[in-house]
Amino acid sequence: MAGFALDPEQEQWCERLRALAAERLGPLAGKGEPGRVNRPLLAALGEHGLLERIFSAGALELCLLRESLAYGCTEAETALALQGLGAHPVLRAGSAAQRERWLPGVRAGRTVAAFALSEPGAGSDAAALALAAEPDGGGAGGRGKGAHGGGAGGGWRLTGEKRWISNAPEADFYTVFARTGEGPGAKGVSAFLVPADRPGLTGEPLDMLSPHAIGSLTFDGVPVGPKDLLGEPGRGFRVAMETLNLFRPSVGAFAVGMARAALDATVAHTAHRSAFGGVLGDLQAVAHRVAEMATRTEAARLLVYAAAGAYDADSASPDVPGRAAMAKLLATETAQYVVDHAVQLHGAVALQRGHLLEHLYREVRAPRIYEGASEVQRTIIARSLYGRAAGVAR
Repeated sequence: MAGFALDPEQEQWCERLRALAAERLGPLAGKGEPGRVNRPLLAALGEHGLLERIFSAGALELCLLRESLAYGCTEAETALALQGLGAHPVLRAGSAAQRERWLPGVRAGRTVAAFALSEPGAGSDAAALALAAEPDGGGAGGRGKGAHGGGAGGGWRLTGEKRWISNAPEADFYTVFARTGEGPGAKGVSAFLVPADRPGLTGEPLDMLSPHAIGSLTFDGVPVGPKDLLGEPGRGFRVAMETLNLFRPSVGAFAVGMARAALDATVAHTAHRSAFGGVLGDLQAVAHRVAEMATRTEAARLLVYAAAGAYDADSASPDVPGRAAMAKLLATETAQYVVDHAVQLHGAVALQRGHLLEHLYREVRAPRIYEGASEVQRTIIARSLYGRAAGVAR
């Protein structure tokens, strides 16, 4: 990726993805029910090998995939990203048995995954989560025939609530982060793979400004055992942060895809819409605004690629969290700016139900909040800068 320019093969791949999203995935998305998991769309993503790619791709390839799908079909992009977010902890921290049991279905689009981190009182401050994992001396599977994965080492009972969980309550399994208490704050959090049919686990949908399912989960003494752990006890927060460090730049890529779609629509509209004896694009105020939209979009795109490149070069580098935060921050804020101005330059037509920009206007707001709100990204960036300065001073 010399000079952050894509090579011809990458460009062609992205073009094919944009065409696939618009021509094949878009119609399936259109048939989906708002607020529900679109299983036919997931199956199509699996059929075309795109879900497989999110498990084998590096950060840059994941960004190109999400950006290209977002340009042509935001619903397809979101469905793919949520599968990756929910299942990536299983890939990276799960046991061989967990991977063999769950990942083939995720890759095929048959099994729906979800990432269950946020709580009513712990959204952006993920380390403040309160879902309790109380020791259960009998083990989650020690009662009866061990169907829940417990063992001789004992297990836990999960009690509490998760909220604003994408794909809930329709997911087939959840990556759940709970407080096991090995230490204070983030040091006492463990990650678990919890099947949706586990006793005591219930959920309900939330009516959100979103085309995909988002819901709350209630844990009423849900049994989990050592075989349900993702990684080691007390190391779950690291599992969560490793996942978010990978996916945050690609959230930026999702935003860039939306911004590019809005920008292209605006250029086409202002180049042909008659106004004041010419076309809108002849007006300096309009042309300068479009130029600003294009410049910001390109800057965001390059920062996303740079953050992805840094992750691929060394995912353990202390610079990665700050770069990922910069990419998500700039790209999501830029997309909001670009889509908003695109609506303004189109006028009333852009607010009609079914118009591309009406759709993007609803879609573009949420990425500034999820996987760490913009304010949280600024905090991560500042900590990275001051941490580096303190290291230099010593």
